[in-house]
Amino acid sequence: MQLAQLLAITISWDPTIAEFGSLQLTWHGVFTAIGIAAGVYLGAWLGRRQGFTEDDAYSIALVGVPAGIIGARLLYVVENYERFQGQWIDVLKINEGGISIYGAVIGGVLGAVAYGAFRKMPILRGLDAAAFGLLLGMGIGRIGDLINGEHVAKTSDLPWAVIYTHPDSPSWLVWGSDTSSHPAASYEMIGDFLIIGIMSVVFAKLWRHWPGVTFFTGLILYSAMRFGVSYLRIDSGLNCPNAIGCPEYVIKNWMTFPQVVSTITFFVGCAGLAWTILRGHQPGPKDHAIEPAPEPASSRSTSARSSA
Repeated sequence: MQLAQLLAITISWDPTIAEFGSLQLTWHGVFTAIGIAAGVYLGAWLGRRQGFTEDDAYSIALVGVPAGIIGARLLYVVENYERFQGQWIDVLKINEGGISIYGAVIGGVLGAVAYGAFRKMPILRGLDAAAFGLLLGMGIGRIGDLINGEHVAKTSDLPWAVIYTHPDSPSWLVWGSDTSSHPAASYEMIGDFLIIGIMSVVFAKLWRHWPGVTFFTGLILYSAMRFGVSYLRIDSGLNCPNAIGCPEYVIKNWMTFPQVVSTITFFVGCAGLAWTILRGHQPGPKDHAIEPAPEPASSRSTSARSSA
């Protein structure tokens, strides 16, 4: 164990970069913002290949991102409802922390799908593009979690373990500065990027005529990865120290709340993948491209007079 501590990576950074009155700028917030921006850009770029206009691609993002933030907060409240009993006004204090990445995914996807259905857009093609943006955004966001020491994990004697020495780090509050633990946030970040790689292969081969296969493949892989990583985390009920007051197992001595959600999304992904395969070969995206709005008659007449 002593040798492992010598090889472990020490992180001494203050989780808070700056304070502006009651507002705090943290590494988690910075990398979350960078992740959202990068994810939206990538999703919009791929969306244009799927037949979406640039305006429509960013309009979906303007709906999906706020829906994801709402979903992230709501699922966190559901998971930790005992903390809010009798103090429901605290649900609105999202600036004080407390979100669920799974809630962000579910809320963002549902919001974007609802908007796409209202606009009669090709939803499955939009989901294929959005899947890359979601995973990229989550992967980048985990960098901030790693720096801050969030998502407290089990102790570890592996060479790539981490030791947090800043007293404001959540991991330091649990383990102190002399205990090495698994970098669970890094495991999930690496998993996100590996899934993007696998989806890229699927997308390159099937994107034109098999819409939805890429998204549901990513959902299955992410659910399985997150289920496994949750066994190393103690901030969701697994061997949870009383110091951070985490919730108990949802299924006693077996599954935590994120693992229950992972199980549900895994089977949703399997069902969706089977459905997209069974529905068979689909027309290319150009056949589904959203037609631009017709030019007003007054503009056409003015243009005609100018040409004359």
